[in-house]
Amino acid sequence: MLKLVAFDAYGTIFDVYSIAKLADELFPGQGQALSLMWRDRQIEYTRLVSMADPQEQGSRYYTSFWDLTIKSLRYSCTRLGLSLNTSSENALMDQYAKLEKFPDVVQTLSLLKSKGIQTAILSNGSQKMLQEVVDQNGLSELFHQLVSVDDVKHFKVMPQAYQLLLNKFSCQKEDILFVSCNAWDIVGAGWFGLSTYWVNRFHLPFETIGLPPSFQGSSLTELIYHIES
Repeated sequence: MLKLVAFDAYGTIFDVYSIAKLADELFPGQGQALSLMWRDRQIEYTRLVSMADPQEQGSRYYTSFWDLTIKSLRYSCTRLGLSLNTSSENALMDQYAKLEKFPDVVQTLSLLKSKGIQTAILSNGSQKMLQEVVDQNGLSELFHQLVSVDDVKHFKVMPQAYQLLLNKFSCQKEDILFVSCNAWDIVGAGWFGLSTYWVNRFHLPFETIGLPPSFQGSSLTELIYHIES
């Protein structure tokens, strides 16, 4: 019986590209390009940090997701030829803590709660980042735990990151469903041995490596159908 549904945060619960509106106000005509490059570089940096030192006790190069987010913003602005001053950087980073939730989030979490299924976030984000964005969106009562990879000093898709769910909850792998919008995250969780639900919000092809998702849909709302079927 399913005991826990664990959600990725960025791209799954919170829209990381909603920041493009502010970015476009600061850099007219470049907001979309900046938000896309910023996100890609952010994920690339997490992989570099863990891959360069994949020791069980954590990477010696580990730094918080917040710091990597700042560094990836600075890189992206330089790459795009945008002049990022302190005021603009602070505004964009402050907005990152206020990312908008997707419209299907509250209904899905509420239904899971009504069924007695535990819910969690498992994220690369630091504990402070997660708490701020969850509080900002009024979701605190809908999650049992917010789990950050800070605890293992390795980013997803390192197995130590997914192991956190077994450490934090009285569950076996078969008791958990992992949910993410990011196909690479689904691959990592699948390799770890978790059942997965891919929220394919942007109607993209799945990766050509790794296990396919156990379930998939275009929204979180469809997740309930798969749980009940």
